[in-house]
Amino acid sequence: MPRSRRAGWFTALDPDNLDGLRDALAASGLPVADLVDSGRAFFRFDDDAGPVGYGGLEGQGTDRLLRSLLVVADRRGDGLGRVMLGLLEARACELGVVRLHLLTNTAAPFFAASGYAAADRATAPASIASSREFIALCPVSAAYLVKAL
Repeated sequence: MPRSRRAGWFTALDPDNLDGLRDALAASGLPVADLVDSGRAFFRFDDDAGPVGYGGLEGQGTDRLLRSLLVVADRRGDGLGRVMLGLLEARACELGVVRLHLLTNTAAPFFAASGYAAADRATAPASIASSREFIALCPVSAAYLVKAL
């Protein structure tokens, strides 16, 4: 039976039960040290075949970080990342977010193809620049990208 190629829904994760997210992030070499800090909302994306990935939003106000977008290993290459990104961006818009920011070591071309533009880290708003992601979790070599929603 073929798997659905689209993430049909997403579920907000309980901050006290992030084990699946933590395991997926660790397996992909992404930061896990701050998952339970306040101001984060993480989601699991599913289709008829089960979980396809995770992603999150961090912060308050009109500028927020896009966090930890990943498609599980056996579902990569099906276009699910774009669907998941679109769902997260729509959720951010519902929350009044005007700009999404992100740091990435490996996925800058993916995000650039989705409308994110490279930016100088020195131009990040204080609320973004003071995050653990910027200060400690991502190396200074990580690409910083921004998208106006």
